Amino acid sequence: MQTAEWPTDTELPTTSRAVRKLADRVATAGVYAAASFTILLVFAIGVALLAKAWPVLTGKPLARILFSSVWKPSRGEFGFYPFILGTLWVTVLAMAMSVPVSLLAAVCLAEYAGRRVRAVAKPLLDLLAGIPSVVIGLCGWLAVVPAVAALGERFGQYTTGLCVLSGAIVLAVMVFPVTISVCEEVLRSVPLQAREASMAVGATHWQTVKHVLLRAVYPGITAAVILGFSRAFGETMAVLMVVGNVPQAPHSLFDPAYPLPALVANSYGEVMSIPRTESALMLAALILMAVVLAFNLLARLVIRRIRSRVVVA
Repeated sequence: MQTAEWPTDTELPTTSRAVRKLADRVATAGVYAAASFTILLVFAIGVALLAKAWPVLTGKPLARILFSSVWKPSRGEFGFYPFILGTLWVTVLAMAMSVPVSLLAAVCLAEYAGRRVRAVAKPLLDLLAGIPSVVIGLCGWLAVVPAVAALGERFGQYTTGLCVLSGAIVLAVMVFPVTISVCEEVLRSVPLQAREASMAVGATHWQTVKHVLLRAVYPGITAAVILGFSRAFGETMAVLMVVGNVPQAPHSLFDPAYPLPALVANSYGEVMSIPRTESALMLAALILMAVVLAFNLLARLVIRRIRSRVVVA
């Protein structure tokens, strides 16, 4: 039985070759246009935020704005230090809780769970990722906040439950599906030969996972953590509902906090007619964008170095 072969350029008529070259150029131009559009969109958002935030930036030194603890818009005092510190407290604690659990769950799904378990777990993870953040925040208000309040009383810390710990727990739940899915995919991408070679020299399954698979996919795991961090750093509604929203720097897990995204979401609708305060909120949005962008660029450099070390080793 003969198989059909694609004709070469020399076998096609001149008109057909011209049409193919034109189609190739159009497709190439379309791909470049789409890539350029995404880059320009990020640049345009940054320029728009900078233009809106410029009145505040020119009014006072940036260091004073970032490290001042006074937030009194009526007096023109816009200190972002409590909001930046609250964002870091909630985000870092959420990542500290979510990364170990997510990594172990991904290892279980990729290496130990059977097909039936994976067939049930994967749709549930997708469902968890698709639940609106306001629904997760409401569940946190009903379940997490009372539990944290009871935990604070047990440790001698008075708290209403609307605090850093509650926000971090809710945020960790929202980060789980992204981190687990990416880690599970990169673990399953390791060739079967790597597992067989490790077990052939006497390694146990766990030793193979620990010393072979995790080492091979370390860049992918780092990328999963970065995606989770980006999701956690900019999350608004769920955290807003359980973190307390008090403009003061937290000093413990049971203190209320006020992250930057919650500040923008809470205040923007009320100050659209006050140019100075609106400018300060645009600066908060610009800070969020700059931090996420800088973290992603730094993470790309880290991933490249890790990947080069793994290849050399």
